[in-house]
Amino acid sequence: MIRNVLRTVIPFTRHAPHHGCRRFSTIMDTSSFTETQLTVREAISKICSKFPDDYWAERDATEQYPHELHAALAKDGWIGVCLPTRLGGAGLGISEATMMLQTISESGAGMAGAQSLHANIYATQPVSKFATEEQMEQWLPPLISGQSRTCFGVTEPNAGLETLKLQTKAVKKGDYYEVTGSKIWITNAQIADTMVLLARTAEATSVPKPIQALSLFYIPFDRTQPGLDLRKIKKMGARSVDANEVFLDSYRIPVSSLIGAEGSGFKMVLHGMNAERCLIAGEALGLGYAALERATNYAREREVFGRPIGKNQAIQHGIAEAFMNLEAAKLATYHAARLYDAVAAGEADVGLTAVGAACNSAKYLAAEAAYKACERAVLTLGGMGYAQEFHVERYLRESWVPRIAPVSREMILNYIGEKVLRLPKSY
Repeated sequence: MIRNVLRTVIPFTRHAPHHGCRRFSTIMDTSSFTETQLTVREAISKICSKFPDDYWAERDATEQYPHELHAALAKDGWIGVCLPTRLGGAGLGISEATMMLQTISESGAGMAGAQSLHANIYATQPVSKFATEEQMEQWLPPLISGQSRTCFGVTEPNAGLETLKLQTKAVKKGDYYEVTGSKIWITNAQIADTMVLLARTAEATSVPKPIQALSLFYIPFDRTQPGLDLRKIKKMGARSVDANEVFLDSYRIPVSSLIGAEGSGFKMVLHGMNAERCLIAGEALGLGYAALERATNYAREREVFGRPIGKNQAIQHGIAEAFMNLEAAKLATYHAARLYDAVAAGEADVGLTAVGAACNSAKYLAAEAAYKACERAVLTLGGMGYAQEFHVERYLRESWVPRIAPVSREMILNYIGEKVLRLPKSY
């Protein structure tokens, strides 16, 4: 159905106004995007227009998952934006998915709205690349239609960013595996019925390389089966999407849950991680542009001492700097997404380090630009910026998400220092 949407959206040129999303048309330059990206933007903005800021403020206050948005996006197949057309997806790239999530975030939905379907896009990248045709036919169509939802289980309480040190074990016993361990900061686990799980199937000392001890699974979340326990984490922002600790105690999963061969999970999961860097960068951009739009509108309209506050350079310069930061991060983000897609399609002959550098850099720059834009919006509104009814305080709370997750700023700097600049490893 998504292909029908792309065909039926009113055509426009790259420089035409986009009335479906007020923020996109008034601030961000669109001239560097493809017609497909802009058509995706137009279609998604029309859907998002049905979910105003007040909807998201209420979901934030009540911590209720935005089922209505998920259903609206699933209706036309947008959840399968990057999945194969033969299975009902759109077959588009991470570039288009990044645009989609930026649009959702920028509509006022913020990180919460985007992350309500975030994992269904990036966590399925390894599945669509490495699962068998039979596995994909079983697993992916329910996700695309919205009947099923997944989450991504990698991070652990005691391993954190040390993925090779994770301790969750999957032990094969006949026609099933027994999984024991714990995962943390698992988004949407409360409403998911499957999980893309990275687990240890061998001890690091028993294989030539530590990465060969990890395997990737697509497991069912059967809450009627013993050995599965979910505990919701109370958090500062993006409250309408749940974050969880997941405890597995001899939890049985079928052998058919294994993707590829045992010991190949780490290399597979990297495909999802680089995609996620691009997606979260897009989400951060959307949040930043949304905050900036509110700041500029307020600065034009608010009068103090007989003049709009936007006439004062102390206000004007901060907003202008925030805009330039976002525009620079936008270029880095879509460069990374294009590179990821080109490599995935075999159209670019660059190594994984180059892709990782681009994706990590984009995530870092977009997260920092979004944070500064959200902070500037609160400061521009002054006391009203602290009030919930103006929404920018919610944006600021959510702007911490891309700075911390899925990898910290400091670890990105470490990656660039070591892998790109060839400096000694610092950790």
